[in-house]
Parts: sequence; C-alpha cells; structure tokens
Amino acid sequence: MKISVDNDRCEGHGLCAERVPALFELDDDAELVYHFEGGTVPPEHVAAARAAIDSCPVAALREIA
Repeated sequence: MKISVDNDRCEGHGLCAERVPALFELDDDAELVYHFEGGTVPPEHVAAARAAIDSCPVAALREIA
C-alpha cells in the first residue's frame, strides 16, 4: 500500500502520528512528515496506516494503488 499526503489540507492535528509514529510525525513547525513518501508502507504497518487514514479529521491522507 502507498499513502498520498495532501500537505495543503493537513492542519497538523497529529492523530496519524499518534497512531503510527513509525510512519508519521509532526516536525518542530507542526508540519507532517511522512517517512515513506513515494514508497510502500511496510506490511507490519498497513492496518495501523489504514486506521490513521480513517482518523484524519480533514481527509489529508488517502490510500493509493
């Protein structure tokens, strides 16, 4: 699975970073950092990544094929 992050839409709520810190974090400026940008989410994090996508209150994350 791959994830697309809409940085213009992201408001820095950090729910994704709380759910999957191995994939997401907020930097010092509260900007989202996605550690696998352009890559595939490791299999052991797929379920949590989907939960993070579903938890985003502004729909800034989406699964892409």
